[in-house]
Amino acid sequence: MRVPTALIDCGVDRTAFDYQVRLSFSGLDPDEGYRVDAELVIETPFLLRDATGAWHELDPGTGSALAPVLDLFRRTVSGVEIRGKGALHLTFDDGSELHVGPHAQYESWNLTGTGVDPITVGPSGDTHNVS
Repeated sequence: MRVPTALIDCGVDRTAFDYQVRLSFSGLDPDEGYRVDAELVIETPFLLRDATGAWHELDPGTGSALAPVLDLFRRTVSGVEIRGKGALHLTFDDGSELHVGPHAQYESWNLTGTGVDPITVGPSGDTHNVS
């Protein structure tokens, strides 16, 4: 699986919650406009380390309990890794970190959009790039 390094230097332009958590990323090329316009959809429990160093165990669909994710708005991605069987690890310019591991039964996360190879991490870490 290809690591979506194109997310590095992209900003978080939108956060949205319902039974999923959605983060929209964009990165501009000074000469060509958008080089990245992508969306990360998280469908299972995940971890967020905020800028103060506090860890939050979060679960989509839990309403106001997802408030720490709002602090990612206008942050910039400084690092991206995919570990093991599809565990996504994003770091941000303020020191925040987002970790989304694979789930035993459900699709845990997917990434789609312009400038990134589509990725879906299914049950038990089954990963694939969707072309």
